[in-house]
This record gives sequence, C-alpha cells and structure tokens, in this order.
Amino acid sequence: MIDVPDSLPARMYLLAYDLRKQKMTKGGAELGYVLRAAALTELYLDGRLGEERRKPVPGTPGDDPYGVLAQISASRPRSWQHWVRKDGRALVQTVRDELVRGGWIKVSTRRVLGLFPRRRVTVKDPRVVKELWGGASSALRGRPVAHVNSYDAAAVALAAAGELKSVLPGADRRRHKRRIEELSARSGPAADAVRKAIRQRAAAG
Repeated sequence: MIDVPDSLPARMYLLAYDLRKQKMTKGGAELGYVLRAAALTELYLDGRLGEERRKPVPGTPGDDPYGVLAQISASRPRSWQHWVRKDGRALVQTVRDELVRGGWIKVSTRRVLGLFPRRRVTVKDPRVVKELWGGASSALRGRPVAHVNSYDAAAVALAAAGELKSVLPGADRRRHKRRIEELSARSGPAADAVRKAIRQRAAAG
C-alpha cells in the first residue's frame, strides 16, 4: 500500500492534480474553497468542530494545524460559507509548501512573457495520486456508505462540491448523485458550503 499524506487538505490538493495533463485542474479561489472546506471537515470529523444553528462552533479541544479553529473561536458565529471563502489562497500556499517539504511534490516557477510568474506543480510519485483516487473511487462505487473510510467519503463529497474533474467528471457526478449526497451527509456541512460558494462566484463573474 502506498503512503499518502495524513491531512485531508493535503489529500485534496493532490486529488486536484491531473496525472494525464500533469498539471493542477483547479487553482486560485476555487482550490482555496476546497482546501478550506477540507480543513473544516477534518476538524468536524474529529469532533474538534461542532455545529449550532447551522454555523460551525468549537468542539473538543485538539490540534488546529491550519489555524481554522482559532479563527472560528475568535469570531462571532458565522456561516460555513464564510469560513470556506476566508483566506483560501493563503491555505493553498500553506498546503503546497507542506507537500513540498514532505517530498510529495516539487514546484518550479517560470515567467510568462518575462513578467508574470507561473508555478508548475509536479507530483513526484504518481502512485500517491492513484492511491487517493482509488480510495475515492471505491467510496463512490463500493461498500455501504456507513463502512466507507471517513476521509475517502469526504474526498468524494469535496471533489463533487468543488467540481474536481480529475476525480469526478460531470457525467460521474450526475450518475452517482444519490451516492454523493449520502457521502456528503456523512462528511458534514462544509462540502455544501463549497458548492454554494462556487456557484455564487460563477454568478458574480
């Protein structure tokens, strides 16, 4: 079995990588939404984050690797969407740097037209992405939802909500709509907040 990163945000970053095209399928704000939702979901699944009146609230004290729980604790109650949208680009950079330090990816920078820096991400071992994709795929098609690994269930929920075509092409999202809804219900409210945030962004753009 291939080792994969422990954190859900790191796993979602790698799942956003298209092995065939050798590039990220999502970037900027939308990838930030997915990674923020992954951080929220990780806290929610571990009980470090709860929910009251459809808003996230601190739960059992514990690790807060991305500082999300500290932000929520220091704020008045706000919606899941607010926390999905907040500081997304910063989390993309944090997770990317974490994956570089861990030896999972390498990042090179070149300048377009000699002016604009563009980062190119390369996954060092494609088997890691395939392992993560296999977990998500089996969650989508395999055993009863109650028996699916919680991170694999969350990966499907977040990939569907974030429209990660590298994991779930549109046809698969439509074909497995009921199963995705069941996996999303198991994973907590953050996935639905991603879906709404992306739709709002598209409507505004």
